[in-house]
Amino acid sequence: MKPEITRDEQGRWMVGASGNPLGRPSGTGHVARLRAELAQQLPGIIESLVRQAKAGDIGAIRVVLDRVIPPLKAVDAPLSLQLPEGGFTTQGRAIVASAASGEVSAQEAAQLVAAISNLARVEVLDELERKVQRLEQA
Repeated sequence: MKPEITRDEQGRWMVGASGNPLGRPSGTGHVARLRAELAQQLPGIIESLVRQAKAGDIGAIRVVLDRVIPPLKAVDAPLSLQLPEGGFTTQGRAIVASAASGEVSAQEAAQLVAAISNLARVEVLDELERKVQRLEQA
C-alpha cells in the first residue's frame, strides 16, 4: 500500500493535511468547554446585562447598543439636478457649474461626472458593437 502524500515538493504540509492525524480532535478542548458552559448561563447573563443597562450603567448600555443595534451608515440624500439636453460634455459642464455655485457638493459632482463618464464608455462599446455587426453582415 502506498503512503498517503501529505507534503508538497518543498516539504510543507498540504492544505487540509494534518501533521498529527491521531491527535486530539478539534472542538474538544478548553475553548469548546468554556463555550458550552457559557451557553448554559447566557439567558441569565443577558437578563443581568439588560437590568444593569436599564439602571443606567453606561458600560452595559454600550454593550447592549453595540451588539443589538448596528452602527449607522452614511446614506446619500436623493439628488435632484436638471441636466441640459445634449452630449456628455454639456452635461458634465453643467454638473461642474452646479458644484461651483454650491447647488451640489464637490463629492456629489465627482460622482455624477464619473457616472456620465461610465455611460459614455458604454455608449462607445455599443457603437463598436453596431459597427462590428454591420461589418459582419456586409
